[in-house]
Amino acid sequence: MGSGARSGAVGGRRVTKGKQREQGKRAKPGAEKIQKPPVEFTIRAATESDLAAIHAIELASFADPWALTGFRDMIEHSRARVEAAIDSNGTVIGYAVAWYVADEAEIANVAVAPAVRKRGIGTKLLDRILEAAATLGARTVFLEVRESNLAAQQLYASRAFAVAGRRKLYYRRPDEDALVMRRVL
Repeated sequence: MGSGARSGAVGGRRVTKGKQREQGKRAKPGAEKIQKPPVEFTIRAATESDLAAIHAIELASFADPWALTGFRDMIEHSRARVEAAIDSNGTVIGYAVAWYVADEAEIANVAVAPAVRKRGIGTKLLDRILEAAATLGARTVFLEVRESNLAAQQLYASRAFAVAGRRKLYYRRPDEDALVMRRVL
């Protein structure tokens, strides 16, 4: 599969005026602070019944998506984890995939449904995968991320990942280098 850890960002917005409004001053254009309402969700191991929703998020998130069978294989594999974020209505709103070999882990995918991005769901999924890696004895976690995906790079850096290398033309649609990021647990 080798698609690398990936994530995207779009979603609904609520605009509020910052301190300028409190001081009675008119906000300058573009000075609005964007806040999104929180989403209540839990994270659990994905099941066969989650696969269609996970695949729909995959299709909405990536130009070169995995096939549905790839997710089924990961759910059934003893050294892989597929975690699903489930909202209060029971809907899958995000997922993360990782596999574990010896004392290393690789995060393959992190994706959140477009309507609920930028609300901490990807961060919690990443944290869950990192916890599982530590529990399973991983000492190092790797992932690949598109060079142009600055939001994902910032997320990974916030969890102590650092760039460790580059894979030339790793991604397709469009062709692009991947940055290899690594975190020592």
